Amino acid sequence: MTPAAVRARLLDWYDAHARRLPWRVGPAERAAGMRPDPYRVWLSEVMLQQTTVPHATPYFLKFTARWPTVCDLAAEDDGEVMAAWAGLGYYARARNLLACARAVAGEHGGVFPDTEAELRALPGFGPYTAAAVAAIAFDRAANVVDGNVERVMARLFAVETLLPAAKPELTVLAARFVTSERPGDWAQALMDLGATVCRPKAPLCLACPISDACAASTRGAPETFPRKAARAERPRRHGVAFVLTRGEKVALVRRPPKGLLGGMLALPTTGWTVSPPGEAEIAAAAPDGAAWREAGEVEHVFTHFALTLKVLSAEGDGPFEWRAKADLYVLPSVFLKAARKGLL
Repeated sequence: MTPAAVRARLLDWYDAHARRLPWRVGPAERAAGMRPDPYRVWLSEVMLQQTTVPHATPYFLKFTARWPTVCDLAAEDDGEVMAAWAGLGYYARARNLLACARAVAGEHGGVFPDTEAELRALPGFGPYTAAAVAAIAFDRAANVVDGNVERVMARLFAVETLLPAAKPELTVLAARFVTSERPGDWAQALMDLGATVCRPKAPLCLACPISDACAASTRGAPETFPRKAARAERPRRHGVAFVLTRGEKVALVRRPPKGLLGGMLALPTTGWTVSPPGEAEIAAAAPDGAAWREAGEVEHVFTHFALTLKVLSAEGDGPFEWRAKADLYVLPSVFLKAARKGLL
């Protein structure tokens, strides 16, 4: 099947089956002349990195209700945006989000540039995000390749090269299908196919509009593609988190602006080290004057390491940022887990 035939089949399928998403202008609306808001497209793409549509959607709705334009977001206090981001993970994205919003507001008059090259010059815009915003928001003929698209291409062409080494090859294959005809719809059609039909496990080949062109489906084992190199085991680190309470409030600290979870509210902790911290290190890090009791442990997995946190809890006082127990949703997931453990 030619690339043109694949495009025609998939776009017809998308016209009938496009997901309704709060940031999306659907194919019928786009055909009628409606154009996506680049701010909403950009915000959704940043949020969807490393998470799912169901998880990102309530955050997107909260952000756009509170900050309906990029200039509104740019004018907000860093701490407020970081708190609203809590739970989405990968907090460097939130810092880049603010930096980009302020660049668009301050250097571009609140208007996103409309080419990949100009978008790449903005803070936090990598190749994928620039291509996605250029295609979806501005109908530029950009090659938008995310994990869904990689999986579709790996199966369509039965690519034997292992990921991540296969990424350049898959990008080249995806480029075969990019034209100036409906580039925004094409990018979203591929994403929707990967998300709803060409799924990582149990792909729905009988529902796929291009299954007869798919080499992996012809072989009878599409779920074995893309081929992946064995994942190295994550190293493990250890630490202690302190849950200090004063009535109905919990003591929090602000992490340094640079580094992991930079600028986020957090529980006081020891350092996170290869070996569990000793008594002297725990005593040095613990808030003063509290009788600590063990409340258990929590596990959390970051991109590059797994973390075991012992949780100690006590009542006390001190020069902290005190937040009500009901407001701890502002914490990143790792600290929210530890706080809940310490408050049991």
